[in-house]
Amino acid sequence: MALLTKQSVGCTAAPLRHKPQRLPSVAVRCAAATEQSVLKVSRNENFGKLQAGYLFPEIARRRRAHQEAHPDAQIISLGIGDTTEPLPQYIADAMAKAAAGLGTREGYSGYGAEQGQGALREALASTFYPGMVAADEVFVSDGSKCDISRLQVMFGADKSIAAQDPSYPVYVDTTVMMGNTGTHNGTGFDGIEYMVCTPENNFFPDLAKTKRTDIIFFCSPNNPTGAAATRDQLKQLVKFARDNGSLLVYDAAYALYISNPDCPKTIYDIEGADEIAIETCSFSKYAGFTGVRLGWTVVPKKLRYADGSSVHADWNRMMTTCFNGASNIVQAGGLACLQPEGLKEMYGLINFYKENATILKNTFQEMGFSVYGGEDAPYVWVGFPGKPSWDVFAEILEKCNIVTTPGSGFGPAGEGFVRASAFGSRDNIMEAVRRFKEVYGKQ
Repeated sequence: MALLTKQSVGCTAAPLRHKPQRLPSVAVRCAAATEQSVLKVSRNENFGKLQAGYLFPEIARRRRAHQEAHPDAQIISLGIGDTTEPLPQYIADAMAKAAAGLGTREGYSGYGAEQGQGALREALASTFYPGMVAADEVFVSDGSKCDISRLQVMFGADKSIAAQDPSYPVYVDTTVMMGNTGTHNGTGFDGIEYMVCTPENNFFPDLAKTKRTDIIFFCSPNNPTGAAATRDQLKQLVKFARDNGSLLVYDAAYALYISNPDCPKTIYDIEGADEIAIETCSFSKYAGFTGVRLGWTVVPKKLRYADGSSVHADWNRMMTTCFNGASNIVQAGGLACLQPEGLKEMYGLINFYKENATILKNTFQEMGFSVYGGEDAPYVWVGFPGKPSWDVFAEILEKCNIVTTPGSGFGPAGEGFVRASAFGSRDNIMEAVRRFKEVYGKQ
């Protein structure tokens, strides 16, 4: 739901006045619009519905512009959720050993199973889903974002979609790309069921007012709000999906950040979920694999389409057709993550970022802001009532030289909030705190 304004390939844009609910609109000058194309291929019209670029590249563009205007500024990024700390040594060593092994006759390997190495699939199932999921129901991949896109292709272009609002922009943007929405109506896309999650409903949608859809995208802990759903809430969600015959795509990318014992770390902790839910997860925010790229998706064999055909079989076909498998070097790192020493290092990294989140949350609370998240997730959700999110983003960047993420970029219900990421070095987090207090502590 990166709501930007439409820009065409080959067009230049001049900024205009900011409008709430969207990024600043642009005046489009298409100098090349009259040029004849060699191609006789029509564009996928659904890309024209998108409000131009994806959220985080737009943030990066604005950061670059600010840096160019203020070349001496020391910008701190609390924006995109990118990890900053070095890979844990045990895990890095495992990948280095695997890479070195490829240079030997005995250690070389070529193509592997597209679904993932058997040892890694076994380890994922036994570590995160003991007694709940079989190893052959776990599909190793290059990350949750990629799997969400592949799931959309598998579901097809004739499905209705519901998504939390606010939520990770990929759910909505890929739905638009697939042609499963109408046009943007100034607030959101027609045809998407936005499940509003705000402080007023404790960041859990009113399911009694939610229309039935084919697919439900749900993330817990939620990105961007940091709210983790309780066991009772997830029971309601599973019952809602079962009663409506909906398929739930459950994004658990931040599950290991959960501290609250009443908040399950997997949807399969809920009875009946294995008949309606796919779960996707990733090592990105656990082990610092944002650039390394390794994730997995669980597709239970009990999942059946309306005609009785197997969702698991279709996903297997999808992966073997459209994916050649994760890097064998990276999978060695993933397997190391799940060994006792690797788990210890991985949880140490998670706890480091959780401490950062606590520091940020306490800082905003001390300054009198309404603050959410930061306990079961690496994100802090800060309210600026009555202020458009992109205006707040610009103000913080201008006055503090700090990059945040505007809440409206995650959906209409995110307006009036910004997200601060806990991914950063401790020195940068403390410097950000100092700058925040200097600008906002006297209000």
